[in-house]
Amino acid sequence: KPHPATSPKYHELRSTVRNLGLATVCEEAKCPNIGECWSGSDDGTATATIMIMGDTCTRGCSFCAVKTSRKPPPLDQDEPQKVADAIAEWGLDYVVLTSVDRDDLDDQGSGHFRKVVQALKGKRDGEILVEALTPDFRGDLDLVEIVATSGLDVYAHNVETVERLQRRVRDYRAGYAQSLSVLEHAKEVNARSGSLVLTKTSLMLGLGETDEDIRQTLADLRNIDVDVVTFGQYLQPSRRHLPVKEYVTPEKYQEWQEEAEGMGFKYVASGPLVRSSYKAGEFFLKNLLKEQQQAHNRNNVGSG
Repeated sequence: KPHPATSPKYHELRSTVRNLGLATVCEEAKCPNIGECWSGSDDGTATATIMIMGDTCTRGCSFCAVKTSRKPPPLDQDEPQKVADAIAEWGLDYVVLTSVDRDDLDDQGSGHFRKVVQALKGKRDGEILVEALTPDFRGDLDLVEIVATSGLDVYAHNVETVERLQRRVRDYRAGYAQSLSVLEHAKEVNARSGSLVLTKTSLMLGLGETDEDIRQTLADLRNIDVDVVTFGQYLQPSRRHLPVKEYVTPEKYQEWQEEAEGMGFKYVASGPLVRSSYKAGEFFLKNLLKEQQQAHNRNNVGSG
């Protein structure tokens, strides 16, 4: 059950977003968890997924509520600093960035995305953990690398659905193999440099996929060493969007959680209202990243 968006913390965060002229995917994509994430948990820590590079996408996926245009407004060159200032004001220690697709730009926005990550990492002695939920950059791995090597902690890119349903669900410029190549490259370039970066993806359920479709997708993701997967129910944003084929039961989400964990994913979030940047996962990932960094430091000391 979604939480109401009424708390003082919610209104404070909403005010900052408005004053700095930022967009959040929480609002643009009509996320059902906005009340819970923006209101914060018992310790008062709120979570918002900041959507950079504007609120208008060059793609037209049939599941998505974000508005589209072939030629969105130009990038705000002050946005990296605005985002860093907002996060510093909120006092967050784990930040999720995402963006619209910007096929209209020469580098599809990869350089701008990198600047935002680095501006965040410049705050609080680099202690802010950054998750970036990125576009596919049309499969251009040089552009993927620009973002993947920006200093982020989690590289997320959503396959969205199983291979069989890709063309029905996603824009014609997206694709299953292309998305897998993005996730694989993000992991490889960081491994080569010795950086500890988790990779993450998300699947919507209720679009007509079969159990076998999902199992094959999970196997494909583990084959390229994806660390984190989330499952959530597809909800039709409007009558113009793709209809829901099935409302998956909570019991079935639990089954997928257990099956995915058994396949070796480091973290799995699975439930009807789970979204790729759901705050319940961020607490776990924050601790996992800290544990990995400590182990990495111990190994370096031991080999020194």
